[in-house]
Formats: sequence, C-alpha cells, structure tokens
Amino acid sequence: MSEPAAAAPPSKDPTLDVEAAYFAAGAPLVIGLDEVGRGAIAGPVAVGAHVVLAGTREFPAGLRDSKLLSEKRRTAIAPLVREWGAGAVGFASAEEIDSLGITAMLGAAARRALLTLHEAGVPVNDAVILLDGSHDWLSPVLKHPLTVHTRVGADRACASVAAASVRAKVDRDDVMRAAHEEHPEYGWDSNKGYGSKAHYAGLAAAGLTEMHRATWIKSLP
Repeated sequence: MSEPAAAAPPSKDPTLDVEAAYFAAGAPLVIGLDEVGRGAIAGPVAVGAHVVLAGTREFPAGLRDSKLLSEKRRTAIAPLVREWGAGAVGFASAEEIDSLGITAMLGAAARRALLTLHEAGVPVNDAVILLDGSHDWLSPVLKHPLTVHTRVGADRACASVAAASVRAKVDRDDVMRAAHEEHPEYGWDSNKGYGSKAHYAGLAAAGLTEMHRATWIKSLP
C-alpha cells in the first residue's frame, strides 16, 4: 500500500481570497495591519496599515510578507505597494514601550496609522480591520469600536496584510538607518535594533541611548 501523500506546505504567496469574502459579506474596504520591530531591543515598534477596496482583484507581483523578502526586494516593491492603495505607518517609541509595555504600544501605533488614514479621507469606521495573529491588541486602545478580525498567518495569506508588513518594515528600517548615522557603534544599519552580537558589543562599549528599550535589557555582556 502506498504511503499517504504529505500535506502541502502553506503557500508563501498571498491572495485576496480572505478580503474577497469580506467584500462579499458587504464590507466596502479591508484594512490590513501588521507590526514590525516587536522583538527589537532598540528603536520604535511600527504598525503598517494598507487599504484594499471592494472590487480589487490584483496586487503587485512578488508581494509577500516582508520577512520573506530580501531588503533589496522590499525596497523595490515598496513603491508598487504605495501605488496599489492607500496606507500609513504608525510608530511607538522605545520610551513609550518602556513606560506602557509593548502590547499597549502595538495598539497605539496601529491607532496612529488608522488616524492618519482617517485624516486622509479613508472611511476607517466602515472597514474590516484584518490583524495578523491571534490577539486583538488594537481594540483596547480605540476610543470608538471598529470591526477587527484577527487571523493567524494573515501576513502570508492576505495581500492587504502583506502590503502592510512591507510598508512597516521599509519605514522602520529607514528610521533605524537614520539613527545609525548618530550612533554607528551599535550597527543599526544592519541589525535594525535587534539583539545581534554587534549590537550587544556596542552596548558593552557605549551603554544605552534614548533609542534603547532599557527595560528589555536586563544586563550588558
């Protein structure tokens, strides 16, 4: 008897199938959200938002979750993402993260991105907000409730969320490259604030900066 066929691995290429289901149920737009920088020890956390309108059937070729794209490819596709639809990126600083915690600041950064869209005329109140992951960290910080749906793996499966991840990653990387110019000893141009060996060597030599999440760094090497 032949062995059962192995299950196919999940696709790395997103689709608009999930968004289309919300459109079929009456949603006029879907706003994908994704965070970048959650696990860094320096720099802000960023949440990207990308708008997909009902009737949209295509998206930029090669779009994927930002973690699956090289820096060169992310840089190349970012302008195509911006042309594809409206979007924004919200940030929360290291100081805010130290003071109020990462979960609250994920929500704050997302709210800031959505406020930017609202101020630009996007009808955020009418949207389905599609949030990557299993935890809704957005709703607790909202002054008025929105329609928020969580989905594990949305950054890989859903084009709106993949686009949001690219926006957030590219914009946050720009912030960290600029910070590197002022503090080159930490290697932020390459590690983007994550806890690499070079970053910890810089900490041992030069100590903390205002960009560091001090409460995340228990001891220096």
